Amino acid sequence: MREQTTLEQSIRQARDKKDILLMTHIVLGYPSFDDSLRMVEDMVNAGVDLMELQIPFSEPMADGPVILRANAEALKAGATVEQSFKMAERMTKEFDIPFLFMTYYNILFCHGVSRFVDDCSRIGIQGCIVPDLPPAEGQEYLDAMHAAKLSPIHIFTPNTPADRMRHLSDNSSGFIYTVARKGVTGKDTAFSDELSDYLALCNSNTDLPLAVGFGVKSREDIDFLRGKVDIAVVGSESIRVMEQDGVGAVKGFIETLVA
Repeated sequence: MREQTTLEQSIRQARDKKDILLMTHIVLGYPSFDDSLRMVEDMVNAGVDLMELQIPFSEPMADGPVILRANAEALKAGATVEQSFKMAERMTKEFDIPFLFMTYYNILFCHGVSRFVDDCSRIGIQGCIVPDLPPAEGQEYLDAMHAAKLSPIHIFTPNTPADRMRHLSDNSSGFIYTVARKGVTGKDTAFSDELSDYLALCNSNTDLPLAVGFGVKSREDIDFLRGKVDIAVVGSESIRVMEQDGVGAVKGFIETLVA
């Protein structure tokens, strides 16, 4: 029987109290590290249940224009992996929700995979999403995450066949991240019977909690997902709100999602 990680335990305990959880996504260092900290504080105070912290990378291939620009601007301002770890450590100490890292394999490769995982464990990060590192090429990473009792989180997409879903689930812990549609982050998603059928297929091929992202923007979207998945993920829309109306507007936006 698969052993539950701390992240999975936290998610299941939170789900006992809520019918759906909210996970948000920020790019560390955008528009500044001080602003990143303020956004996290406001999101936690607004009721977010867990959070992805993206370490900026120059070629974020799974991300659409909003998050791609955020990565580029963070790097232009001088954001580094070391600064990202320092800020993430501060966040895990100050806020009592699970935090994950999201980044790309080149960051782990340059940092050193084992060192990266050890540093995640040391600062209180509970899991990682590395979209461009499939299990077949990530044994060192998977072994290190297992040894550290952290959660490697893999991704289901509408193109993923059922046997591949089971393979990804077998190599994951914490939860499965489900992409609601084909393409990159930030575009519109059709919340329809077709999506419901796809989510039912995802649930039938994993015993882990299911998170859905890509195109989740509103309370109506989250209500649609209620009862179908465990976690709704809001990423690009929070950044859009911040860019349009300032960092202070993010809390109000999140409150509309969890009210």
